[in-house]
Amino acid sequence: QAQLVESGGGLVQAGGSLRLSCAASGRIFSSNAMAFFRQAPGKEREFVAAISWSGSLTKYADSVKGRFTISRVSAKNTLYLQMSSLKPEDTAVYYCAADAGSGYPSTYSYQYDLWGQGTQVTVSS
Repeated sequence: QAQLVESGGGLVQAGGSLRLSCAASGRIFSSNAMAFFRQAPGKEREFVAAISWSGSLTKYADSVKGRFTISRVSAKNTLYLQMSSLKPEDTAVYYCAADAGSGYPSTYSYQYDLWGQGTQVTVSS
């Protein structure tokens, strides 16, 4: 059974850094675009970053552009999100997701059909 498992969340002070990992198992994800979304309390889930199947195309939400970097190591079936210059407004549960096979990094959650359980990121001021 295919699954995604996030790790690396935690509590960090504003201005600090964290690296989230998303380990994929149960199938090969080398042909899938993958992404991170986040959901803060009382808010809808929002797009953070996405990467194409090859890793050559990336997309970022304006709110994280220049601070976050998404990457993948296909040989390890692992997705990463390096987060720097963190702000309190980055506090949320972060989810990784894999698309249905288009390979193109979409910003729309409905394009992704497999989701992880989420990892909490808390940024204190």
